[in-house]
Amino acid sequence: NKKAFVELLFWKSPAAACEMTKGYSSLKEGEGTVQSRVPPWTPQQEQELQELYWKYKEVEGGDIIAAILAHLPTPGRTRRQVVKQLVRM
Repeated sequence: NKKAFVELLFWKSPAAACEMTKGYSSLKEGEGTVQSRVPPWTPQQEQELQELYWKYKEVEGGDIIAAILAHLPTPGRTRRQVVKQLVRM
């Protein structure tokens, strides 16, 4: 690639550097990104999250996210993941 030197002027992640050396499109879609390490939310989990949000939304003086995490049937979700999903929904 004659223009590879231009790419070297900018910071690259390890996944991008690997892709540069092995050829572009060598990585599968989503591979090497943060999103691939986080399991996606299933429609059932989204429904449960929405129900828990509406249940604990009206609780005075309590942390809604902490209550949701305590009652979320799928363990392993972080506070940040739950907040991000609620905002997305």
